[in-house]
Amino acid sequence: MVMRWLLPLLVTAILNAQVTIAKMENRISVAIDGKPFTELFYGPDVTKPYLHPLRAASGTIVTRGFPMEKIPGESTDHPHHRGLWFGHGDVNGFDFWANESSYKKDRLGRIALKSVDKIANGNESGSVETTFEWLDVPGHAILNEKRVMTFYGGKNRMIDFDITLTPIVKVVFGDTKEGTFAMRLAAGLETKEKNSRPDPPRTGVMVNSEGRSGESECWGKRADWMDYHGELAGERVGIAIFDHPDNPRHPAYWHTRAYGLFAANIFGLHDFLNDKKADGSMALEPGHPVRFRFRVVIHPGDEKDARIADLYKSYSER
Repeated sequence: MVMRWLLPLLVTAILNAQVTIAKMENRISVAIDGKPFTELFYGPDVTKPYLHPLRAASGTIVTRGFPMEKIPGESTDHPHHRGLWFGHGDVNGFDFWANESSYKKDRLGRIALKSVDKIANGNESGSVETTFEWLDVPGHAILNEKRVMTFYGGKNRMIDFDITLTPIVKVVFGDTKEGTFAMRLAAGLETKEKNSRPDPPRTGVMVNSEGRSGESECWGKRADWMDYHGELAGERVGIAIFDHPDNPRHPAYWHTRAYGLFAANIFGLHDFLNDKKADGSMALEPGHPVRFRFRVVIHPGDEKDARIADLYKSYSER
């Protein structure tokens, strides 16, 4: 029983639970209840904006540190897998996915910040509105990206993404598995394989809304949501990605790998279906925008503990 004199203090503590967002040099920081949650990086040396790191409510980091940080036991493959990002491997033939400036290959696109349009703090949520330009190799903008990210506190850390792409010229998103809304998970959330490093232990389990589990059953399959959960330093934690039912070609296909890549992709049909005749490309005409919405949920326990199916149902009705 809570003593009556404590109630006003508890109410005040709840009301003062803040999502605080601050613009800094080349990045935007997000704190919840005064503790760091994540940062959005977009500086001149960044080839596509990304969030790093992502934390559970406990403070545990659930995304891989590399290449931003070197952490013992982590793999160092795919340096373009930076935290959480949105990009695609073939847009008018330009690569906005594996587009690190250190890569020695042609036709590397770049997603550059045009403006930070609005920052809002709040007791239950905070938001950031930004505009990015997708630039080809000569540096011409081929499309504009308007992105709104809304951050929520609570035992589940959540981020809503509302992304509108408006072509400036005719744009074709090509058929490739290398895309699109993605994150790279912490080493402990990888699925254990024969060649996995022993420390930290790889404990990850991937499941989807259709009841499938493991890479062999989930990779390239369609689903409303995917969840990846396991243990990090003894803490049971998971991450889910929701694909909104109003998104183009919903439900998304999933480019999910045992080594910790976790991505929703509607374009890579010839890979996902193992059919060279399949064509998942999408053409967008100038002035005709397309909208994508996703939710990321970082939660304690597995998908059943977190009631991910119920959370998705609520999200799908928004």
